[in-house]
Amino acid sequence: MSFGNNALAYLTSLNPRFKVPRGIGILPQFSSPEAIHVNEVFYQTFFNDENPRDLILGINPGRFGAGITGIAFTDPIRLETVLKIKNTFQKKPELSSVFIYELIQKFGGPEKFYAKFFVNSVCPLGFTKEGKNLNYYDLPELEKLVTPFIIDSLEKVVQLGVNTKKVFCLGEGKNYKFLDKLNQRHQFFKQIIPLAHPRYIMQYKRKQVEHYMKQYGINLGF
Repeated sequence: MSFGNNALAYLTSLNPRFKVPRGIGILPQFSSPEAIHVNEVFYQTFFNDENPRDLILGINPGRFGAGITGIAFTDPIRLETVLKIKNTFQKKPELSSVFIYELIQKFGGPEKFYAKFFVNSVCPLGFTKEGKNLNYYDLPELEKLVTPFIIDSLEKVVQLGVNTKKVFCLGEGKNYKFLDKLNQRHQFFKQIIPLAHPRYIMQYKRKQVEHYMKQYGINLGF
């Protein structure tokens, strides 16, 4: 089995065994045949080998990116224009996706980037509240509910064949603190390297994008 086949099997089998609090929704990222199809194409194109990858973990899918496409930090626009995977999803941009794909282009393009990295999320399910993105740690009740699910997910990600000597965590605040606490208990990775989250950079530090690109480049090795 290739890395891509294993990754796709893991992602499409995600089954939350908890009931979210009232007023909170779960993004249906693999609910449509088209979402499954574009993921099949993506993993067959970029992960059709048995080579290990370095792991990059975001927070959780957003409603304009992976919450639609199922591919981490990939909105329908980047899916079609950069990855060349045609789709009929509504073409709304996601700020995080804009940053990540500019980074990917600087790395040498998607073929080179995905040959080295597997991008996922600490919590591979996305949430909404009142029509807006909700991070898994935003509500103490939700964080408590999803923690066993996250532990199970990380165990499965490790089994895909990722490099466990280090993991890159996108989000230097609550996401990093949560992952670090879990890692101290379960020893998934030997080292966690925190990086500023793309959404934070694009929303609050737009004038310093090049600075953060260089920071990412130094840490990721290009």
